[in-house]
Amino acid sequence: MSDLVRMEEKLSAGRRLDLDDGLALLACPDPHALGRLADNERRRRHGSRAFYNVNCHINYSNVCVLACSVCGFSRRTGQAGAYEMSVEAVAEQAAEAARAGASEVHITGGLHPDWPLERYEAMLRAVRRSAPTVHIKAFTAAEVDHIASMAGVTVEAVLRRLMAVGLDSLPGGGAEIFDPRVRSTLFPRKLDAARWQAVHRQAHRLGLRSNATMLYGHIETDRHRVEHLLALRALQDETGGFQAIVPLPFIPRSTNISRSTGETPATRSSLDDLRTVAVARLLLDNFDHVKTFWVMHGLQLSQLALHFGADDLDGTVTRYTIVEPDGGDTSVTVPHLRKLIEEAGLTPAERDSFYRERQR
Repeated sequence: MSDLVRMEEKLSAGRRLDLDDGLALLACPDPHALGRLADNERRRRHGSRAFYNVNCHINYSNVCVLACSVCGFSRRTGQAGAYEMSVEAVAEQAAEAARAGASEVHITGGLHPDWPLERYEAMLRAVRRSAPTVHIKAFTAAEVDHIASMAGVTVEAVLRRLMAVGLDSLPGGGAEIFDPRVRSTLFPRKLDAARWQAVHRQAHRLGLRSNATMLYGHIETDRHRVEHLLALRALQDETGGFQAIVPLPFIPRSTNISRSTGETPATRSSLDDLRTVAVARLLLDNFDHVKTFWVMHGLQLSQLALHFGADDLDGTVTRYTIVEPDGGDTSVTVPHLRKLIEEAGLTPAERDSFYRERQR
């Protein structure tokens, strides 16, 4: 019996896939069969619908206390290319997005060495005043952990204070790969896996929903990917607070892995991207949604990913500056998103931040 047939039988019987299953799926020699298996699971959950939203990313500063070798975004204070947006500038971008029809603003930035908790509170207050109807998704677990450390208070205290001034949910960034050796090599000063999970656990206990991410395609192994996904599944079993998994392909442009670590990142292929999306869909049976982030996967590959288990294209995005995607585009119109979904043979479904459909 082939691995895929065996796993299809497990899924049909309502049994969970395990570590060995995940490794076999990533090594599957027939990507089309793997895609069909993941697509069946996506269609079982969502039928012909593929989701998108109208959103805007605001990256308020690239000044960061870290200098992770996978990151081409961060700068030191005073370094060429460093920037810091004022509270007013962040609020104006949010207002501009709301006027253009955005239902969500996604606010993230570097781990600033000097900003107090009050600065982040002021930012959210200003956004809420300028764009009262938008959903505010803000601050990765790494940012929340850093803000708490700077303020000398608990993560719970930070989250409660931010919720009081407008925070609606958390993004999933900063998870990277949970394996300790990979983390110590590529981002040794970033919060570890246990702390990332602790921030999301606390957020879920307070009623905040969040996403989860996995950064792949650098020096990790297939086993590291599968273990990462299974750790997310275990946390979701515990809290039920994750909305979507977002597999993020590593884009080496403007990074320095080889120079800083002596290790050469793997050569990632589009087929590898599709396999990873499919395996995420099949392993994460307790996640409702799998997102293909078109800014990093590319628009055409994201269309294909909709037939490899992904059900969400993210959204219009606008002004994303954390990575420089192939082609340089970080914004797309709603008609274009809808056309991409229709060309993939699916039904476009505009959603809000909690995956409730919006009528267009």
